[in-house]
Amino acid sequence: MRQTFTYGQEQFSYEVAFTKKKIGKIAIHVFPDASVRVDAPEGETASKVHAAVLKRARWIKRHVNDARALREDILPRDYVSGETFFYLGRRYQLKVRSANGVASGVKFYRGAFHVTANKDKFAVSKQLRKWYRERAEEMFSRRFDELTSQLRWLKEVPSWRMVAMKKQWGSCSPAGAILLNPHLIKAPRKCIDYVILHELCHLKSYAGFWVTRRSGGVVFRHLDDLDAVFESDTCADLRQLICAFQPPPGL
Repeated sequence: MRQTFTYGQEQFSYEVAFTKKKIGKIAIHVFPDASVRVDAPEGETASKVHAAVLKRARWIKRHVNDARALREDILPRDYVSGETFFYLGRRYQLKVRSANGVASGVKFYRGAFHVTANKDKFAVSKQLRKWYRERAEEMFSRRFDELTSQLRWLKEVPSWRMVAMKKQWGSCSPAGAILLNPHLIKAPRKCIDYVILHELCHLKSYAGFWVTRRSGGVVFRHLDDLDAVFESDTCADLRQLICAFQPPPGL
């Protein structure tokens, strides 16, 4: 069911999804494509749902506008000097230098990516992808070791590997193998920790266990608690950062 509301001079639309799941309150989500979905318990009245939306109108407007602005970073790249690319949550400038017989590669210093390659967008893209993947391997390995060492219920450390995915940042197979998207290296470290911890929590199939991982003074009791904290206003900036780093098609 699609509804609209007006805040200031702007009109916003939202989709209402009624669910049979036991949810304690009406939940509002703003997605990377700037769409808005409202999850409500089955049987909830439309007027109460709309009232909840109006109560959060300012919040919705801010996050919809943020999502629209962030989508500008997903535009196709030309891989030329002056463009900016993300690394660990910050934007850095690209500087391309022609190889001219010098070995191709990427160096990161003085707040910029210095790429030596043939001045061809595919050659520069290839070098940058390789550099990102190497950094991701190093960072994910360190964070994985750190996080798993804090999970007292984890009997053995699961295997993990990197797989480029278009719609997921990570996944956990029924066999317990964890996959991480190498593009996650473009997000802040807290976002990387969130994704890894989220997938690790899938290994524990029942609620009521304690995760000995603290973030902002919060102890996550189980996966639902972890996601609830991530969805809360206190983590709004972190959630928007995760939304910003959508894997570009074909990269």
